[in-house]
Amino acid sequence: MSCTARIVRRAITTSVTALAWLGATACGGGGDAATDTVGATGAAAAPATTPPADTAAAAGAAGGATLNDAQIAHVAVTANAIDSAAGVMAREKGQSQAVKDFAQTMITDHAGVNERAVTLARRLNVTPADNDVSRQLKAGADSAAGNLRGMTGAGFDRAYVDREVAYHQAVLDALDRTLIPGAQNSELKQLLQDVRPAIAAHLERARGIQGSLGRP
Repeated sequence: MSCTARIVRRAITTSVTALAWLGATACGGGGDAATDTVGATGAAAAPATTPPADTAAAAGAAGGATLNDAQIAHVAVTANAIDSAAGVMAREKGQSQAVKDFAQTMITDHAGVNERAVTLARRLNVTPADNDVSRQLKAGADSAAGNLRGMTGAGFDRAYVDREVAYHQAVLDALDRTLIPGAQNSELKQLLQDVRPAIAAHLERARGIQGSLGRP
């Protein structure tokens, strides 16, 4: 199998696996609930000013990482697949229409970016490689899915939106600190720069919904 074929296959596998796993949790399937990323007390969500541990760790890992183009592309595909998949769960389990609408936007927008990323990957003559940042993101997705799976109603809405705020901030930090500055391929760098405004807009929209939901 050629380098190009391996890149495409890895990217698609990452996206499909994340979507399938988190999609299954929305229907109540699969495994034991993972440890709550916002603490062992069973609280519905971390306060808006305290991001879940996994997203904070991912941002920290990105801040100190030196990644090549193959690793940067892998992080981008992983991050988009995770948030698209989380949107699938929220579209089904969310109570607020604002949450459902936001979730659909996450599905549409992040899936669209991944289509562009996979197309670009066909032109990158590098072998994709997993790395600390993408592994942290995937581990966090597993943990968050376990947390959200057991929630319903307004509690689910608050927990999902709190995580979306923290997640988009972490991804934005990763883009600014590592992914955009570190990208050597001009097309990859341009893709990341093109995506950044959408990530920032998602963050602001999530914060607006967060404020409207209030606290119990």
